[in-house]
Amino acid sequence: IWGLIALDTGMYAVPADAKYTRETFITEILKMQLTDGVNGNAYGGWVLGGYGSSSDVDITAMAIQALAPYYNDDTVYTYVNTAAGTTVSKTVRQCVDEALDRLGSMMNAGAGFSSWNTNNAESIAQVIVALTALGIDPQKDARFLKNGRSVLDALCDFVLDDGFYHSAELVEVNGMATEQAYYALTAYARFQDGKIRLFDMTELTAA
Repeated sequence: IWGLIALDTGMYAVPADAKYTRETFITEILKMQLTDGVNGNAYGGWVLGGYGSSSDVDITAMAIQALAPYYNDDTVYTYVNTAAGTTVSKTVRQCVDEALDRLGSMMNAGAGFSSWNTNNAESIAQVIVALTALGIDPQKDARFLKNGRSVLDALCDFVLDDGFYHSAELVEVNGMATEQAYYALTAYARFQDGKIRLFDMTELTAA
Protein backbone atom coordinates (compact mmCIF):
# COMPACT_ATOMS: atom_id res chain seq x y z
CA ILE A 1 0.00 0.00 0.00
CA TRP A 2 2.58 2.53 1.06
CA GLY A 3 4.96 1.51 -1.71
CA LEU A 4 2.31 2.46 -4.27
CA ILE A 5 1.42 5.67 -2.44
CA ALA A 6 5.10 6.67 -2.34
CA LEU A 7 5.57 5.89 -6.03
CA ASP A 8 2.59 8.01 -6.94
CA THR A 9 3.33 11.06 -4.79
CA GLY A 10 5.17 12.44 -7.80
CA MET A 11 3.86 10.01 -10.42
CA TYR A 12 7.47 8.89 -10.77
CA ALA A 13 8.57 6.95 -13.85
CA VAL A 14 9.35 3.30 -13.24
CA PRO A 15 12.48 2.01 -15.03
CA ALA A 16 11.83 -0.63 -17.68
CA ASP A 17 13.94 -3.17 -15.78
CA ALA A 18 12.41 -2.47 -12.34
CA LYS A 19 11.63 -5.51 -10.21
CA TYR A 20 8.35 -3.98 -9.07
CA THR A 21 6.01 -2.00 -11.30
CA ARG A 22 2.83 -0.11 -10.53
CA GLU A 23 0.89 -3.08 -11.87
CA THR A 24 2.73 -5.33 -9.40
CA PHE A 25 1.73 -3.16 -6.45
CA ILE A 26 -1.87 -2.81 -7.62
CA THR A 27 -2.29 -6.53 -8.22
CA GLU A 28 -0.77 -7.43 -4.86
CA ILE A 29 -3.26 -5.15 -3.11
CA LEU A 30 -6.25 -6.39 -5.09
CA LYS A 31 -5.46 -10.07 -4.54
CA MET A 32 -5.57 -9.53 -0.74
CA GLN A 33 -9.16 -8.23 -0.76
CA LEU A 34 -11.27 -10.17 1.74
CA THR A 35 -14.45 -12.13 1.08
CA ASP A 36 -16.57 -10.27 3.65
CA GLY A 37 -18.56 -8.13 1.25
CA VAL A 38 -21.92 -6.55 1.98
CA ASN A 39 -24.88 -5.45 -0.16
CA GLY A 40 -24.55 -8.55 -2.31
CA ASN A 41 -20.83 -8.06 -2.94
CA ALA A 42 -18.59 -11.11 -2.82
CA TYR A 43 -15.62 -9.05 -1.65
CA GLY A 44 -15.14 -6.40 1.01
CA GLY A 45 -12.10 -4.64 2.40
CA TRP A 46 -8.63 -5.49 3.62
CA VAL A 47 -6.83 -6.47 6.83
CA LEU A 48 -3.18 -6.50 7.79
CA GLY A 49 -1.75 -9.80 6.55
CA GLY A 50 -2.31 -12.70 8.92
CA TYR A 51 -4.75 -10.91 11.20
CA GLY A 52 -8.00 -12.60 10.26
CA SER A 53 -10.74 -12.61 7.67
CA SER A 54 -12.68 -9.50 8.72
CA SER A 55 -11.94 -6.11 7.16
CA ASP A 56 -10.02 -3.57 9.25
CA VAL A 57 -11.04 0.07 8.89
CA ASP A 58 -7.53 1.52 8.76
CA ILE A 59 -6.06 -0.98 6.30
CA THR A 60 -9.14 -0.83 4.08
CA ALA A 61 -9.03 2.98 4.02
CA MET A 62 -5.29 2.99 3.30
CA ALA A 63 -5.73 0.49 0.47
CA ILE A 64 -8.37 2.76 -1.05
CA GLN A 65 -5.98 5.72 -0.74
CA ALA A 66 -3.33 3.79 -2.66
CA LEU A 67 -5.78 2.67 -5.36
CA ALA A 68 -7.49 6.06 -5.73
CA PRO A 69 -5.37 7.26 -8.71
CA TYR A 70 -6.54 4.19 -10.65
CA TYR A 71 -10.23 4.39 -9.80
CA ASN A 72 -11.20 5.66 -13.25
CA ASP A 73 -8.79 3.39 -15.13
CA ASP A 74 -10.58 0.72 -17.18
CA THR A 75 -7.68 -1.74 -16.93
CA VAL A 76 -8.89 -5.22 -15.93
CA TYR A 77 -6.54 -7.03 -13.54
CA THR A 78 -6.59 -10.82 -13.41
CA TYR A 79 -5.26 -12.54 -10.31
CA VAL A 80 -5.95 -15.30 -7.79
CA ASN A 81 -7.71 -13.86 -4.76
CA THR A 82 -5.84 -15.01 -1.67
CA ALA A 83 -8.90 -15.41 0.54
CA ALA A 84 -11.14 -17.19 -1.96
CA GLY A 85 -8.47 -19.07 -3.90
CA THR A 86 -10.29 -18.27 -7.13
CA THR A 87 -9.24 -16.39 -10.25
CA VAL A 88 -10.74 -12.91 -10.43
CA SER A 89 -10.80 -10.36 -13.24
CA LYS A 90 -11.83 -6.90 -12.07
CA THR A 91 -11.05 -3.21 -12.40
CA VAL A 92 -9.78 -1.13 -9.52
CA ARG A 93 -13.13 0.69 -9.48
CA GLN A 94 -15.02 -2.55 -8.89
CA CYS A 95 -12.79 -3.49 -5.97
CA VAL A 96 -12.88 -0.03 -4.42
CA ASP A 97 -16.67 0.23 -4.71
CA GLU A 98 -17.00 -3.06 -2.83
CA ALA A 99 -14.59 -1.81 -0.19
CA LEU A 100 -16.53 1.45 0.21
CA ASP A 101 -19.72 -0.50 0.86
CA ARG A 102 -17.88 -2.55 3.47
CA LEU A 103 -16.44 0.56 5.11
CA GLY A 104 -19.84 2.19 5.29
CA SER A 105 -21.27 -0.89 7.00
CA MET A 106 -18.59 -0.59 9.70
CA MET A 107 -19.62 2.92 10.78
CA ASN A 108 -20.82 3.02 14.37
CA ALA A 109 -23.84 4.84 15.82
CA GLY A 110 -21.85 8.05 16.32
CA ALA A 111 -20.70 8.06 12.66
CA GLY A 112 -17.21 7.05 13.78
CA PHE A 113 -15.10 3.96 13.21
CA SER A 114 -13.41 1.41 15.41
CA SER A 115 -10.25 -0.64 15.03
CA TRP A 116 -9.43 -3.48 17.40
CA ASN A 117 -12.85 -2.84 18.99
CA THR A 118 -11.96 0.73 19.95
CA ASN A 119 -13.68 3.82 18.56
CA ASN A 120 -10.74 6.07 17.74
CA ALA A 121 -9.67 9.21 15.92
CA GLU A 122 -7.09 7.61 13.65
CA SER A 123 -9.50 5.17 12.01
CA ILE A 124 -11.90 8.02 11.32
CA ALA A 125 -9.06 10.09 9.88
CA GLN A 126 -8.03 7.34 7.46
CA VAL A 127 -11.60 7.07 6.14
CA ILE A 128 -11.72 10.83 5.50
CA VAL A 129 -8.44 10.70 3.56
CA ALA A 130 -9.72 7.74 1.52
CA LEU A 131 -13.02 9.39 0.62
CA THR A 132 -11.47 12.71 -0.38
CA ALA A 133 -8.85 10.90 -2.49
CA LEU A 134 -11.75 9.55 -4.54
CA GLY A 135 -13.49 12.92 -4.73
CA ILE A 136 -16.24 11.82 -2.34
CA ASP A 137 -17.60 14.40 0.10
CA PRO A 138 -17.57 12.85 3.60
CA GLN A 139 -20.30 15.29 4.61
CA LYS A 140 -22.74 14.20 1.89
CA ASP A 141 -22.23 10.56 0.88
CA ALA A 142 -25.12 8.55 2.35
CA ARG A 143 -22.88 5.56 3.09
CA PHE A 144 -20.94 7.67 5.58
CA LEU A 145 -23.77 9.47 7.36
CA LYS A 146 -25.53 8.10 10.42
CA ASN A 147 -28.01 9.55 12.89
CA GLY A 148 -27.67 13.00 11.37
CA ARG A 149 -23.87 12.96 11.71
CA SER A 150 -20.96 12.65 9.30
CA VAL A 151 -17.53 11.15 9.68
CA LEU A 152 -16.22 14.73 10.02
CA ASP A 153 -18.49 15.25 13.02
CA ALA A 154 -17.16 12.04 14.53
CA LEU A 155 -13.54 13.18 14.15
CA CYS A 156 -14.31 16.47 15.86
CA ASP A 157 -15.52 14.51 18.92
CA PHE A 158 -11.86 13.82 19.64
CA VAL A 159 -10.60 17.41 19.55
CA LEU A 160 -8.95 19.08 22.54
CA ASP A 161 -7.59 22.60 22.92
CA ASP A 162 -4.14 21.60 21.69
CA GLY A 163 -4.68 18.49 19.61
CA PHE A 164 -6.68 15.28 19.38
CA TYR A 165 -6.97 12.25 21.64
CA HIS A 166 -6.95 8.62 20.54
CA SER A 167 -9.95 7.11 22.33
CA ALA A 168 -12.27 7.56 25.31
CA GLU A 169 -10.02 5.33 27.43
CA LEU A 170 -7.44 8.13 27.70
CA VAL A 171 -8.63 11.66 27.02
CA GLU A 172 -5.35 13.50 26.57
CA VAL A 173 -3.48 14.76 23.53
CA ASN A 174 -2.01 11.90 21.55
CA GLY A 175 0.72 12.49 18.96
CA MET A 176 -0.44 9.93 16.42
CA ALA A 177 -4.10 10.91 16.73
CA THR A 178 -3.24 14.59 16.33
CA GLU A 179 -1.01 14.00 13.30
CA GLN A 180 -3.56 11.87 11.48
CA ALA A 181 -6.51 14.10 12.37
CA TYR A 182 -4.67 17.18 11.11
CA TYR A 183 -3.76 15.61 7.78
CA ALA A 184 -7.30 14.25 7.41
CA LEU A 185 -8.66 17.76 7.91
CA THR A 186 -6.07 19.01 5.42
CA ALA A 187 -7.28 16.39 2.94
CA TYR A 188 -10.86 17.61 3.39
CA ALA A 189 -9.84 21.26 3.08
CA ARG A 190 -8.01 20.44 -0.16
CA PHE A 191 -11.10 18.62 -1.43
CA GLN A 192 -13.30 21.59 -0.63
CA ASP A 193 -10.89 23.92 -2.45
CA GLY A 194 -10.85 21.72 -5.54
CA LYS A 195 -7.20 20.77 -5.08
CA ILE A 196 -5.54 17.43 -5.82
CA ARG A 197 -5.67 14.66 -3.21
CA LEU A 198 -3.52 14.73 -0.10
CA PHE A 199 -0.72 12.41 -1.23
CA ASP A 200 -0.48 13.81 -4.75
CA MET A 201 2.59 16.08 -4.66
CA THR A 202 2.98 16.56 -8.40
CA GLU A 203 2.47 20.28 -7.95
CA LEU A 204 5.73 20.33 -6.01
CA THR A 205 7.69 17.93 -8.20
CA ALA A 206 6.74 19.95 -11.27
CA ALA A 207 7.96 23.20 -9.75
